[in-house]
Amino acid sequence: MNREVIVSCAVTGGAEPAQHRPKSPEEIAAAALDAAEAGAAIVHIHVRDPETGVASRCVDYYRQVFELIRKSNTDVIINLTTGMGGDIVFDDADLSHYGAGTDFVPALERIAHVEQLRPEICSLDCGPVEFSEQLVQIFTTEMVRKMAQRIQELGVKPEIEIFDFAGLTIANQMIAEGLIDDPPWFQLCLGIPWSTPATAHTMKAIADVLPAGSLWSGFGLSRMEMPMVAQAILLGGNVRVGLEDNLYLSKGVPATNADLVERAITIIEYLGARAVSPDEARKKLGLS
Repeated sequence: MNREVIVSCAVTGGAEPAQHRPKSPEEIAAAALDAAEAGAAIVHIHVRDPETGVASRCVDYYRQVFELIRKSNTDVIINLTTGMGGDIVFDDADLSHYGAGTDFVPALERIAHVEQLRPEICSLDCGPVEFSEQLVQIFTTEMVRKMAQRIQELGVKPEIEIFDFAGLTIANQMIAEGLIDDPPWFQLCLGIPWSTPATAHTMKAIADVLPAGSLWSGFGLSRMEMPMVAQAILLGGNVRVGLEDNLYLSKGVPATNADLVERAITIIEYLGARAVSPDEARKKLGLS
């Protein structure tokens, strides 16, 4: 069991727009600060087009969110996603062309905002994963290698997002090649509809074979968000919550990011553990 828990909050994500997911840079920064005030040590940031709410890779949007958070009085750790830019939508009627909604760019273009802003952490997705019956997110081993090498050169710590054992195999290869510094920091992403389910068994199965000395966090989508909070703590891990993964506090009751962080911390404390501060998280993660 982990008694000193790092809480991450993924405040908006890249999924379809929803009424109470923050959209504009100002809304996303405000949600991140609210989550930090509620007890999150890390905020995981995606950005969206402020008019449509559609996920974006716009560096200027990232800059606005980053600067608004940094100008505040909070010392929360900023974790910028690099998961955008790997989406391919397939149209079975014409497989010679990608379908509408595809966002597929070279590896280093996916980290342009990290290059400019130098956050303490950025995500690093490993391996392909099917997000819907037609949408596949592609991160080949060579793409991950290019991204990991540049992220390391920038002095940013990768949060290694894995969705299954194939992703872990790629991550282990990056560690073997010296492209990920100790201690490796994993995020176990469970409950994606066409990937690994969010169950006690699957979380334990992956956690049990992480490299020695690793630190890890885990989450489950939708109604499995809070059960996976408890499960991760009991297995020795850390936790992630937020509107990227789940929109409701209970059935039919919309949540805020701060609500979800507070609920997670209640679970943590009921289990006899505590949520650590950003500086304590920095020490655990080896951040300079």
